[in-house]
Amino acid sequence: MPGQDGSREAVARALDALGTGAFLTDPRGCIVGVNRRGEQLLARSASSLLGQDAHDLLHRNSRGESVPRAQCRLRECILAGRTEQGADEWFERGDGTLLPVAWLATPCDIDVRPAITLVLFHSAGLAERPREQLLCGGRLSELQRLALLAETTTLLTSTLDINEALHRLIGLLLPRLADWAVIDLISEEDEVLRFAVAHAEGGTVVFREDLQGPMPPVPLESSMPLSRALRGVASSRIGPETYQGRSDTGIAVEQRRLFEETGMHSAVVVPIHSLRDVDVLGAITLGRADQPERYTSTDVALVEDIARRAGLSLENARLYQRQRKVAETMQRHLLPHLPRVSGLGMTVRYLPAPDASQVGGDWYDAFTLTDGTTALAIGDVVGHDLDAAAGMAQLRNMLRAYALSQQEPPSKIVEWLDHAILHVAEVSMATLIFARMAVNEAGQCELSWTNAGHPPPLLVSREGLAQYLTEGHGILLGVAPDQVRPDATAQLPPGATLLLYTDGLIESPGHSLDEGLNRLRRHAAALAHRPLEAFTDQLLARARPPDNDDDVALLAVRVPSSCV
Repeated sequence: MPGQDGSREAVARALDALGTGAFLTDPRGCIVGVNRRGEQLLARSASSLLGQDAHDLLHRNSRGESVPRAQCRLRECILAGRTEQGADEWFERGDGTLLPVAWLATPCDIDVRPAITLVLFHSAGLAERPREQLLCGGRLSELQRLALLAETTTLLTSTLDINEALHRLIGLLLPRLADWAVIDLISEEDEVLRFAVAHAEGGTVVFREDLQGPMPPVPLESSMPLSRALRGVASSRIGPETYQGRSDTGIAVEQRRLFEETGMHSAVVVPIHSLRDVDVLGAITLGRADQPERYTSTDVALVEDIARRAGLSLENARLYQRQRKVAETMQRHLLPHLPRVSGLGMTVRYLPAPDASQVGGDWYDAFTLTDGTTALAIGDVVGHDLDAAAGMAQLRNMLRAYALSQQEPPSKIVEWLDHAILHVAEVSMATLIFARMAVNEAGQCELSWTNAGHPPPLLVSREGLAQYLTEGHGILLGVAPDQVRPDATAQLPPGATLLLYTDGLIESPGHSLDEGLNRLRRHAAALAHRPLEAFTDQLLARARPPDNDDDVALLAVRVPSSCV
């Protein structure tokens, strides 16, 4: 039909105007249109894409293997005709390489039958893109506006880093809607920061650091546009004439300076609200200096939509940072300080889980016993919540009490502990290594320990020989408290490093435990000659799996050259 042919041509033109990869699918998931940027990112021509099933042709896992259809969220939302987004996925390019992508799919409400779905995607691992010049905001079509809002959502929700999210937003808006973009933020202490002043120059975004920085406080009564926006009152269309004449506030002075420095002749300023409009998080100002068109009321509505998405991203990022700070502070306050032992090097590290809400049960301890020997412990309470953290503290304190009050081998101490947690501690199951380090009759450093289901200690000589201490292994705590636990003993060579760690250092979803243990052993051996602090930091940087989603506790002990 002629009408539908015209609609498809309009859609094709709009797709090519987008600055991100895009393709259209029919209700079965077959590709019916693709833009030039999509062809470039996928290294595939339009002719090789059209008519192909998008999932079968493109979707792969991180190893390049086909993903089962039942596990494809993109295909599922296309078939269901709903809007959804995803990240940390891979498309296979025409040359066989993998492209890490974030995507957003949304049904297109346009006059084309059968109904089609718009899929926007950008590379999550490659520097995007020389951005094509788009039509000015005043002439954006409805599809272009929809695509811009969809791309805004995709970019902002694919990161929880505030700086990264806002820089992505600026790169998206320039030069599509403006020559200049300004973002002002209000901190949780009600201080105003001019976070960014950016200009589109020759296809790149240039930041004016001299115009950025702290701003005067928000006046309560000022009727000037930015002051009103930062109070959440209203959006405004403004020009340089708005701030001519006598300035009533410090913010107005800064705004007049902004217009003088940028040469903007037309601008729009809108507030950034929190999700429920309870708080004002800041304001976005977009301005035109080179583009001749003045902003319209339609542009204001579009920028308000963008600001709403920015507000959601900001609120999520701030909540994430707040949770992360609380989790880290709580965890670190629960972990003990190390004792000072003459001649013995000792250091610890604790890295929280990437998910800020996941307060873990990983812990370490070291203390001096009544007979002068040094006790070492490391453990992991099952779970990732506040109960696990509370149980960890109880377990550590009970272990200390038994070890300090009883002159018994490590196995006996842990047997008592295993019985006690059934009645006292908020712990269902846990792993643990408890050890004593002492000098034997021959004047050698000796380690005696018992292992309750925990990854084995790693002993690294100063010559770089690394071996796991696999003896003394028993079942984890909370399973069979009546079972007799074994003890093990090993001599620690002068200058050797003993490493106690939790499973977050060796486990990752895509690899076996043996692979993790081998990786840790190789890196520890290579770093044996480093000073203890450098050894520990470098080991964490090299051995921790990149896809680790667990917290990590680590206790490293450097044996003195002489234990006498």
